[in-house]
Amino acid sequence: MLDTIPALLGGKWISDGPAEDRIGPFTRTVVSRARVAGPDDARLAAEHAKAFARTIARLAPATRAAILDRAAVLAAERRDDIARLIALELGKPVKDGRGELDRVADTFAVCAAEARRIGGDVLPVAGWERGIGNTALTYRAPAGVALAITPFNAPANLLAHKLGASFAAGNTTIVKAPPQAPAVSAAVVALLLDAGAPVEAVQLLHGGGEVGAALCAAPEVAVISFTGSASTGEAVARAAGAKRLVLELGGNAATIVCSDADIALAARVCARTGYTNSGQSCISVQRIYVARDRFADFVDLLTAEVGALKVGDPLDPATDVGSMVDEQAAARVLDWAVAAVGGGARITVGGTRDGATLAPTVVADPPADADVVTREVFGALVTVLPFDDFDAVLETCNGSRFGLQAGLFTRDAGRIFQAWRELEVGGLIVNGSSNFRLDHVPFGGVKDSGFGRESPGPMVEDYTVVKTLILRGMSIWGEN
Repeated sequence: MLDTIPALLGGKWISDGPAEDRIGPFTRTVVSRARVAGPDDARLAAEHAKAFARTIARLAPATRAAILDRAAVLAAERRDDIARLIALELGKPVKDGRGELDRVADTFAVCAAEARRIGGDVLPVAGWERGIGNTALTYRAPAGVALAITPFNAPANLLAHKLGASFAAGNTTIVKAPPQAPAVSAAVVALLLDAGAPVEAVQLLHGGGEVGAALCAAPEVAVISFTGSASTGEAVARAAGAKRLVLELGGNAATIVCSDADIALAARVCARTGYTNSGQSCISVQRIYVARDRFADFVDLLTAEVGALKVGDPLDPATDVGSMVDEQAAARVLDWAVAAVGGGARITVGGTRDGATLAPTVVADPPADADVVTREVFGALVTVLPFDDFDAVLETCNGSRFGLQAGLFTRDAGRIFQAWRELEVGGLIVNGSSNFRLDHVPFGGVKDSGFGRESPGPMVEDYTVVKTLILRGMSIWGEN
């Protein structure tokens, strides 16, 4: 009998009440059971958070930093256990789960460093006549109550970003966990509490969109950090109203391979990063545009690299590609691939599925208006298309409604700076694919990929407010 994953509400872990099972996408059996929120839980969580906010705000930045540093150590110690939960709940290969926990440790450590940097300014008020004889100071104060809504695809590290930065800023946080990863979410929350954070620092609720909507609308919530689809992000914004928002939404990332590139390297990198977590990442390689004179060779190289990926049991350390989040998602991606073939494309490898496991698939030369090109695939499929002119391919990339991140393989500095200047994305990776991220570097998009930057430094700014103090008749600048 599985133990129920509890909610954390009002300072107490609660297992009693309604529960829902999570069916593992690879095992096709129940792998976890979570206590889901009742009709009054969102309101109670918001009220408790408001009452808890001052307790957390009174912790000195050094105290918060020390707790986050200990959480980083615990993440490393519990790496294998949490990676196993990720594999069971999501079908993500255990070696990728271990990599995600390495990033959790880094993220908490960076959040600790950001907590130590929180400060303020002495303003040059005496530079204007009306400011003579006065002193003005600012500092960054906690926003109060933060809401973190996390997705299933990287449930540990994305929660570490949101929860870690919020705690670093001195807030109390309500976590709305993804229904697909209740055990992983509870394990990350436990890292912070076991590291010494007061129980008032966080509350954890499980459930679906109705729980998230109720929390977004709660007037006690000051700032919301959401990662997920563009359509859900729009619903979050509507429910939130006049609140501060950080939205990291969808993408259909492009990677450009120029004539002067090392195409063997590019193919190897795209194969490794196009199917990590079965392509279920907002920056996963989806569209690869290759200079026409290198196109055929690149397709052959990419096909061979993808064909060599090991597909299977996510608990096997040798597995490269496990299952997708559920069977419906895998079926959708395969349907899109078949539709592209109907429009003249060809599948060079893959194109089959077993339940929620989609064989890594390459679709070459799809129509420009095919779903696999224009929509967010979010699955184990990569498209490859030729291009003739660099200016034109930049415009093609910009035709997407999304703009999160792009990749570029070239040795031409002029093209690098042109792409950085002209591509409508939040980040450009040179001599790497779109799917690369450093957790201490600003990350986020433009257009329908959202707004705000999700890394600890910018997030601490989003999670704090500037408070000003004016001392009239008291000047450090001189009186005349």
